[in-house]
Amino acid sequence: MINKIKASLSEKILFIFLISLGIFSFSFFFIIKNKCLFVENIDLAKIQFNNPKNIVVMNVECGNVIIELVPELSPNTVKRFKYLINNGSYNHSAFYRVVKDTFIQAGDLEYGNIDNINYYKIGSGHSGLGTIKSELSEKFQFEEGSVAFARADEFNTEDSEFFITLKKIPLYVGEYTPVGKVIYGLEALKKIKTGNKVEYVLRPDFIKSIRLLD
Repeated sequence: MINKIKASLSEKILFIFLISLGIFSFSFFFIIKNKCLFVENIDLAKIQFNNPKNIVVMNVECGNVIIELVPELSPNTVKRFKYLINNGSYNHSAFYRVVKDTFIQAGDLEYGNIDNINYYKIGSGHSGLGTIKSELSEKFQFEEGSVAFARADEFNTEDSEFFITLKKIPLYVGEYTPVGKVIYGLEALKKIKTGNKVEYVLRPDFIKSIRLLD
């Protein structure tokens, strides 16, 4: 007859601790690997827009981002933005420059596409359409979720690249050409991959698709 061996109290406590540690480790790993877990999914069918022609739907890894354009402030820049959206130029464009909790930047059509990304030249590419003049506005306040065209050090060098602010940046007022504002999906943008203590991101996230609502 085999005698049953009873576990001591300390052994029981150790066993419970190890089980709890395993569950915690698995949960932590699952959350880290699923960065979109707590991002709300936007149902476009439930939203009514006053002017659908000026609504942009951008799909990123963690869901849809809805941008309302401001053609009344920057008609030529918005026209360029719409043109590049409609011909699919921004699809699969990298968010190659990301400053955590500050802004994200994409739109290098020459060196920042998923099929031809060039880490040495990214940020210096062109659309092939030429630059356009800056359309600056003191009326547009760069709040969280502001969308604007990037430029070189000089004005009137806007082309295709754009950035989205993740916080209020008053210094940008009158310095960059506004395109619009994010009205839904800001949390999805905050999950975009950042660099390791640098602005430029190795193996960045990409725009999955972008389109005009109407």
